[in-house]
Amino acid sequence: MSSRNRAKRIQNRQARLSAIEEAQRRAKRRRWEIASGGLVIALIVAIVLVVRPGNDNKKSTTPTTTTAGASTTTIGGSTTSSVPAAGSAAGKPCVAVSDTLPTRAPNVPVKVGPPPTALVTEDLKVGNGAVVKPGATVKVDYIGVSCSTGKIFDSSYKNGQPAEFPLSGVIKGWTDGIPGMKVGGQRLLGIPSDQAYGSQGRPPTIAPAEALWFVVSVLSTK
Repeated sequence: MSSRNRAKRIQNRQARLSAIEEAQRRAKRRRWEIASGGLVIALIVAIVLVVRPGNDNKKSTTPTTTTAGASTTTIGGSTTSSVPAAGSAAGKPCVAVSDTLPTRAPNVPVKVGPPPTALVTEDLKVGNGAVVKPGATVKVDYIGVSCSTGKIFDSSYKNGQPAEFPLSGVIKGWTDGIPGMKVGGQRLLGIPSDQAYGSQGRPPTIAPAEALWFVVSVLSTK
């Protein structure tokens, strides 16, 4: 074989090797590009998955407003509940006391029959002390009965101590029904629902539109 042919063969072999190496480099670059593209896609997916739960959690902690959970007060308070009790007492007649009286509590002489439509005041005992003035602060013992059920819903005798409050901060039936009493006196109050807890009642003890009966004993006034 001539030296010219040998050189040509070597040149061709080198050309083939170069072509093979170039093809390998291209294949390697292609694999890198594919891998890089997959990595980018994976990163995007990961970011989406991280961000979305964060948004969902933010939504789940947003507070909602409900009408439940309204507060109630003792019978001396003027605040009523905004959640109606089950069933209305509207139009139901008053019945006699059906519960056992607490120790030392007086009987409540409920006027059996139609519920009162105007404030009823009846002195069971006239006191001989100072006269209670409108808006005064009084200390009293009391017992309250629901008209339609005869159930005792509140009592200072059961609580074990008198209640003290200004007459400007109680239900209208007390604001208007207690002034004029004398310390040591005892009065029956028949209170229409619109001067007590109205159409909302005071769940769970006082139904909507419930008239109330009280016996109130004044211990002091100032």
